[in-house]
Amino acid sequence: MLEHGRAATRLPAQDLDRARAFYADKLGLEPVEERPGGLLYRLAQGEFALFQSAGAAAGSHTQMAVEVDDLDATVAELRARGVVFEEYDLSGLTTHDAIADVVGNYPSKGGVGERAVWFRDSEGNLIGIGQPIH
Repeated sequence: MLEHGRAATRLPAQDLDRARAFYADKLGLEPVEERPGGLLYRLAQGEFALFQSAGAAAGSHTQMAVEVDDLDATVAELRARGVVFEEYDLSGLTTHDAIADVVGNYPSKGGVGERAVWFRDSEGNLIGIGQPIH
């Protein structure tokens, strides 16, 4: 049954007003719908929700990823809005000016890998942005 469903990400926010401001000011996103304790956002494909939570995600792994057609332009725009990107120097993952070349891709998606960046939102959630390399 699940193979006919749609995935939708849920991200915790300890301060929903602060999170709303971050997503609006830094990412240029406004919620399409809201309910008590929650904000729903839609992208060209897919959706995610921020929900009021007393807890916080560890932020030790990517909690949501967005694929874009032009990573350089996206990074430039987000930097201009004040987004600070993570830098990594790990075995198999090194960033240069915040951008990493990730080798390999799922065969069904084609290509040979992706270019990617990561940043934390106002609540500590780790968000990734990637552009497939064909």
